[in-house]
Amino acid sequence: MICVFLTGLPCSGKTTIANELQKRLQPRTVQVLDGDDVRNNPISLGLSFDHGDRSNNICRVGYIAKMLTDNKVYAICALVSPIAEARDKVRNYFGPNKFIEVHLNTPVDVCKGRNVKGMWRKAELGEIKGFTGVDDNYEEPNNPELTLDTSELDLNECVRQIYFKVREFESKR
Repeated sequence: MICVFLTGLPCSGKTTIANELQKRLQPRTVQVLDGDDVRNNPISLGLSFDHGDRSNNICRVGYIAKMLTDNKVYAICALVSPIAEARDKVRNYFGPNKFIEVHLNTPVDVCKGRNVKGMWRKAELGEIKGFTGVDDNYEEPNNPELTLDTSELDLNECVRQIYFKVREFESKR
C-alpha cells in the first residue's frame, strides 16, 4: 500500500484534498491522518509546537502511516509538517514506490485569505506563537513527487493528479 503525504502551509488545502482523495481511492481501504485531529488525540499528547516536538509529531504520524500501509491500508497524511528533515525521516520508513510527497505550494496570501479557523489573523496579532508562515519557518520539500498550487488548480484537478500518481506507483510494485 501507499502513503500520500500532503504538506503545505496552514489553509493550503491539505484536509480538503485528503478527504476527496479518500473518496476517489475507494474501494481501497484508506485512512486519513489529519494534523488537526492528530494534535487533539493521544498520539501527540504532551507535545508542544517547538521544533523538536513538531519533528516528533511528524515522525509519529509517519510511523502510524507505515503501520497502516504494512496492513494493506492506504494512508493519507495531511500535516503542515514544516520540517524537511522530519519529512525525510518519514519517507525513509517506506520502501520504493510506497511514499508520495505532495507539496501544496499555495501562496501565503491565498492561505491567509482562506483563514478558515481565524488562525492566521490570531498569529499576526501575536495571540498564537510559533505559527508556521508567520513567526515559524516552513521548509519546502526538496524533491516532492508532486507540487500543486491550490490557488491555480481546483480541487478536482488536485485530486486527479494525486490519484494518477498513486496509480503510477501501484503499477511499479
